[in-house]
Amino acid sequence: MQELVDKLLAQGLTEDQAYKAIEVIKTFTKEKFPFFSGAIDKLFDKYGPKTEEDFMP
Repeated sequence: MQELVDKLLAQGLTEDQAYKAIEVIKTFTKEKFPFFSGAIDKLFDKYGPKTEEDFMP
């Protein structure tokens, strides 16, 4: 999925815009293929925006 993000970035989108575009694609795909919504969630959820992990020392 990073390849998709990289392609979107190469087209001039910011990282936030790229992830938003992927979210739109995810939602659209789930609407068109509801039977596969669980698989679609698993596929896309692991490729969300990078966030720092919460860590308590």
